[in-house]
Amino acid sequence: MSDVTSVDGPASPSHPQTGGLDAPPQAGPAAPAGGRPTDQAPPHPGSPYPDPSHPGAPYPGSDHPGSPYPGAAAYPVAEPDRLTRFVVRLYDRSPRWAVPLAALGCVAAGIGYALISDPTRSAPDAAPTCLLKLTTGLDCPGCGGTRALWYVLHGDLPAAARHHFLFVFALPFLAYLFVAWAGKQAFGWRLPELRISSRVIGVFLAAWLAFTILRNLPWAPFTSLYV
Repeated sequence: MSDVTSVDGPASPSHPQTGGLDAPPQAGPAAPAGGRPTDQAPPHPGSPYPDPSHPGAPYPGSDHPGSPYPGAAAYPVAEPDRLTRFVVRLYDRSPRWAVPLAALGCVAAGIGYALISDPTRSAPDAAPTCLLKLTTGLDCPGCGGTRALWYVLHGDLPAAARHHFLFVFALPFLAYLFVAWAGKQAFGWRLPELRISSRVIGVFLAAWLAFTILRNLPWAPFTSLYV
């Protein structure tokens, strides 16, 4: 007789796994926040998780082996175009001094243009000219830079600063950054690194903006900055 009652009441039916309704449930394997079981036993058939004993096993229903999301489709990687492949192949096959040499050629071309054209004696509308200055009569942020470079090359720093003070101020830092980069690329030099934080760059840009505004004010002493 299974339904025997005792003085304390009917007996609780036993459960084959829990030992009865009043018995606390057995604690299963702990799972992290993502819900993935942490035990090393193979998953139940039909489980959405891969077998933890086989790393890199594909998810059931996934289109790509090892995909972190069930059912994720595998997208083909776009092939680079011919120009990109040519540039990458040329860069890989070129010697390490080729890029610094090309950059040095660009700098030399700018210096040669400043020396040959003599911007200190050019007419205001001589080509190439500043479109903003030609149309409005105002100095742009770069106006006077070529003339300042010409004066620097001729050793006249006061005249260079008069035409573009911030250019003269930044020129030594730019020259050192270029030499350090080119020397490292071409010869493996390890010059002390010049660390310029974003705050310093922001302050320099703010000073450049203020300089651009002040040099266009029609009152003394700002009129002496007009070029």
